[in-house]
Formats: sequence, structure tokens, C-alpha cells
Amino acid sequence: MTAVEVLLAAVLDAAIGDPRWLPHPVRAIGAVIAWCDERVRRLCRSPGALRLAGLGLALAIPAAVYLAGRFAIEQAESRSHFFGHAVTIGLAFTTLAGRDLLDHARAVSRELHSGNMPGAREAVAMIVGRDTDDLPEAELVRATVETIAESTTDGVIAPLFYLTVGGAPLALAYKAVNTLDSMVGHLDERHRDVGWASARLDDLANWIPARLAALLIVCAAGLTSGRWRRASDSWLVLWRDGGKHPSPNSGRPEAAMAGALGVQLGGVNYYDGRPQERPRLGDGTRTLTRDDIARASRIMVATYGLGLALAVAALWLT
Repeated sequence: MTAVEVLLAAVLDAAIGDPRWLPHPVRAIGAVIAWCDERVRRLCRSPGALRLAGLGLALAIPAAVYLAGRFAIEQAESRSHFFGHAVTIGLAFTTLAGRDLLDHARAVSRELHSGNMPGAREAVAMIVGRDTDDLPEAELVRATVETIAESTTDGVIAPLFYLTVGGAPLALAYKAVNTLDSMVGHLDERHRDVGWASARLDDLANWIPARLAALLIVCAAGLTSGRWRRASDSWLVLWRDGGKHPSPNSGRPEAAMAGALGVQLGGVNYYDGRPQERPRLGDGTRTLTRDDIARASRIMVATYGLGLALAVAALWLT
């Protein structure tokens, strides 16, 4: 990809986000994963067979998506350079989710500011897997801020990273890996065997982007607040708490965000009524407020801008 193509893809993301009327590759990938998951369960009965099938699923779907992306671009290029550039930009745009993340965060904030707690809980349930039916305002804010931090990696920085390294086909393959993890990469009884490979592959694919996102959040903390002490606080919390999370990647951007906001993230989350303890990240002693969603959103936007600048510069110089 060229620097201009990445820049235009980001402009498209900022302008229109993810309108539901627009066909989206990730939704198609999700439908294929669901179809394959059901067929695998019918054919494979033993844990060993499910684990082997899960490995095949984790490797085959991203590879197929990568090849499909390359084929689409090559076919477009064979007709005209302009059409090739248009298809490349269009496919790259679908891998970026900054505007969609911002819209979801604003939906939660809007419901909280209007005093509509049922609406806020419903809006949070759209972006998290934890139970939200009985969450108080501070916990709804925590869930939203944690999602903004974590999704800064897989919705913004990771796609930019893979667009820079391998163009739209590789970024699409990354989205396939990420979608596999979100659909089958769980530790529950249903997914433990078939999803293990998808979870491990997602950990590997996000290893560099998660750490890059965390460092950019540190920088964004200083830019958005106008106080470089915020950047220092963010860095200190990242350094100390980033490795506490059970995920090898999620704790990095969450810790950086906790330090940037001067709050504490983590705690007890409920999934299907069962509590799961998450490590505490950050030193904040104050209660999270609805305004923290807007602060986290500004940091995410600044992080997006910094990541885009790095991607454009890297492509421009190569």
C-alpha cells in the first residue's frame, strides 16, 4: 500500500465508520466462522479431534481471507490502476474501526448524561461480553473505558500496523484472526478445544500492536491534557501494571489508559452470572464518572492520529 491509500482509508473511516447498510468483510467472515464451527462440532466428537479442527480453522480462514483480498485487488488492477487503488482503499477502510468505537462510546455517554440507565446498560452490552443488567454507573463507565483502551489495539493500531507491513490483504487476514478469537477463542466448555488455536494466534498477532498502542496512549495522554505529567503517570502505570492482566496483550493499553486518566481499572466482572476477578490497574482512588468516557475517547482519537502519522511516514519513506 501507499501512504496516500492508508491516509484515504483512515479518512473514510472517520467520515462514515461502519454503517450497517454497507456490506462489510468482517460480517462475512463471521458468518463463515459460524458455519464452520457448527460443521466441525457435528463431525468431531473427541477433544483431540476438536483441537485439531480448531487448528485448521485458525490457519485456513485467515489464509483464505488473505488470498481473497489479494485476488480482488489484482483483478481490480487488471482493469485499471484507478479501480485497483479504489478497491485497495475500500478494503483497507473496512479493517479500521476507530469511528465505530467512538460512536459506541458516545452512545453510552449520551444515555448516561440523559439519566437513562437501562439505555446505558444496553449500549454497554453492545461492546462488552460481561453481564450489564445490574451495573451501576461507575461500572458501566469502567466497562466502556476498558473497551476503548483494548479496542484501540484491535480496532485501530493493529490494522494500521498490518496495512503498513503487508497491505490490505494482511490487514484483512488480521481481522479474520481477531474475529475468530472473539467468536470461538474462549475458555468455556463449548469453545475450549475448538478455539484454543484461534486464541493463541490472536495473542501472537496482537503482541506488537498492543505494546505500540500502549506507548501511543502514553503520548496521547500528554497531548490531550496539555500536561506531560499525565504522560509520565501513564508510562509508570503501564510499566508496573501492564503485565498483570491474564491476557498477554490487553493489560498494556488498559494500564496506559488507567494512568492517563488517573483512575483504577479492573475488578470483578460477571459473565453469565459467574464472577471473574481482573487485576487492578492504576492508582486512582476516585470513582469513575461519565466524563471519563469522553476523556478516554479523546485519548483514543489522538492515539489513532499518532498511529496514522507513523504508518504514513513509514510508507512514505519506503
